[in-house]
Amino acid sequence: MWVRLLDSFITGVARHGTFVVHFPDGEVHTYGDGTGTPVTIRLLDDSLPRRIVMNPDLAVGEGYMDGTLTIDGDDLHGFLTFVIRNLATRPRVWFQQPSRFLRTALRGIRQYNPVGRAKHNVAHHYDLSGALYDLFLDADKQYSCAYFRSPDDTLEEAQANKKAHIAGKLLLEPGMKVLDIGCGWGGMGLTLAKDYGAQVLGVTLSEEQHKVACERARAAGLEGRVEFRLADYRSLTGQFDRIVSVGMFEHVGTPHYREYFRHLRNRLTDDGVALIHTIGRTAPPGATSPWIDKYIFPGGYIPSMSEVLKAIEKEDLCPTDVEVWRLHYAETLKHWHERFRAREDEARALYDARFCRMWRYYLLASEMTFRYNRQVVFQFQLARHQEAVPLTRDYLYRESPAPAAAASAAE
Repeated sequence: MWVRLLDSFITGVARHGTFVVHFPDGEVHTYGDGTGTPVTIRLLDDSLPRRIVMNPDLAVGEGYMDGTLTIDGDDLHGFLTFVIRNLATRPRVWFQQPSRFLRTALRGIRQYNPVGRAKHNVAHHYDLSGALYDLFLDADKQYSCAYFRSPDDTLEEAQANKKAHIAGKLLLEPGMKVLDIGCGWGGMGLTLAKDYGAQVLGVTLSEEQHKVACERARAAGLEGRVEFRLADYRSLTGQFDRIVSVGMFEHVGTPHYREYFRHLRNRLTDDGVALIHTIGRTAPPGATSPWIDKYIFPGGYIPSMSEVLKAIEKEDLCPTDVEVWRLHYAETLKHWHERFRAREDEARALYDARFCRMWRYYLLASEMTFRYNRQVVFQFQLARHQEAVPLTRDYLYRESPAPAAAASAAE
């Protein structure tokens, strides 16, 4: 029965390309329109057809990790491209609807993130060995979408572009107090202090990130201008001229959106400006992939714009600019995967082959989702009053003094 159901599912989804499946009982079926390079998979576990029908996202990811779903030539790129492109253009088949409805209905419980649980969720991903992230990130350890002004930009150039673009939206002046919510390994905070003369407080829940950020601040001689704390943003008091949060909002959880923006508004000075940079979906609200939730980002969620703006409106903040970055994260992930692949032996020495398959699956599935399945990056510039920023966006693109000049003026 399960083989027949899986066959029906694949037939209903596979419209473009050529897909060959070797089932556990020896049957071989071909799907698609016969175009392109064939992608061939082999299901080596009798339980896989049932598990894929019941929970395809989780079962396929686990099958690849465990080696019970193999791809000829280990063509994971071709496999995920085929699957995600076809899924993006087809409605879900009927027998998937109950599980998807249940995940959506229960997402508030899964995304409930009080302080203790939030720290545990962050540790699952961000407290992995720092040596792992060194294998594929740029030297500044930017673990968020880069900004490619040109397709020829290197990863380092594109990440520097991202920081400069965000700094421009913050309208920084020397001496301004800046709060960095979810400061990561400190790259953004250090840049805003060193190149723009800001006084920065960065907070993170990751012990590994906090340790590295503090070491970087000491090494750069910026301890007097940058402070990194191991703290939840909800524990902070005081006010800041500017607030920046890059790649953290995905971990807030839908039950906490109003709480997040309430804290943000309370921490802003009357003429303050905030910039929130987050992955988003250009589709209605949905649910997190069970595989991503279990293995990569527990408690995480990619919001639709309507969900974010609804919370912003209710907390009396003014959206002064909203920008959508489309394929920039796909290109960022492509760079990360290429770098990880080139140093996979080192990753295997840190962890094991199963972990490496998991990490490659995560990077490539994410890239293909940004390329083909309505996933983008949102940047929300917010203020308590609409007069806090210039009337037009021209200030972002005018020639301006080098950032280092601002830092010199602050010294």
